[in-house]
Amino acid sequence: MGERKGTNHYYPPDYDPRKGGLNKFMGTHSLRERARKIHDGILIIRFELPFNVWCNGCGNHIGMGVRYNAEKRKIGNYFTVPIWSFRMKCHLCENYFEIKTEPKTHEYIIISGARRQENRWDPKQNEQILLEDKNLPRKLFLNPMFKLEHELEDKKQAQSKKSVLGMVAERCKIHWMNDYAANCALRKIFRENKEETVNFEEKEKQRVKRKREILQNINDSCKRRHMIGLLHKNQISSSITGNIRKKLHDEDVKYSSNSHNLVNVPLVSYDYNSTSSEDSNFQM
Repeated sequence: MGERKGTNHYYPPDYDPRKGGLNKFMGTHSLRERARKIHDGILIIRFELPFNVWCNGCGNHIGMGVRYNAEKRKIGNYFTVPIWSFRMKCHLCENYFEIKTEPKTHEYIIISGARRQENRWDPKQNEQILLEDKNLPRKLFLNPMFKLEHELEDKKQAQSKKSVLGMVAERCKIHWMNDYAANCALRKIFRENKEETVNFEEKEKQRVKRKREILQNINDSCKRRHMIGLLHKNQISSSITGNIRKKLHDEDVKYSSNSHNLVNVPLVSYDYNSTSSEDSNFQM
């Protein structure tokens, strides 16, 4: 696609190449919005915090690696190396903080608006390997007093670590004098540990197996108890149904027997001693 860069731009009819490039003619910049303050020497870039900081505006902690749209500008030189400043706005408040580069010590320094979380330490305290200064050979060659002090410091360090080095050398010597015995001892320890591991795994398998059997028995007993409950419920319901049927049958039999023994009973009682005409009419 590189060969199309010269043909993918629109050139208006009134464009005059003698007045400059297309961006100059259109009054724009190739970086667009990032270069809106380029006339002040400021370029908008994406800046990532190099360490943890606390914002002085809101007091919140901002972790290393958080990215901001920062205003980058040149504020000076260290010999021929430019010193850059990065100004950005906190995403949690309205505060602005500014960070600059320090070519002399190869680090970043906070100018204003925030404070750094101190996680730095002296490498000598934890016996880290220190990088030698590039000017050290030159100082040793030109400054006899510095060379003497450096030699004395080296001798002190060697004397302080002599006992430790002697112990390490003695231990290595003992191990390498009888390497066969050391190998046998290590293999013996390995076999013992392996046997213990195998026994432990076997016990774990047995324990898991017993747990499964117990759970299976519990499930079986629960199912059996449930089936017994259902069977008992069915028996009770069947017995109740049988009793009801028996009672109904007995009532039917009783009703039928009573129906055969029924007699016609008059609704009105007669008085045979009465001689009135009305009574005689009712005796018909």
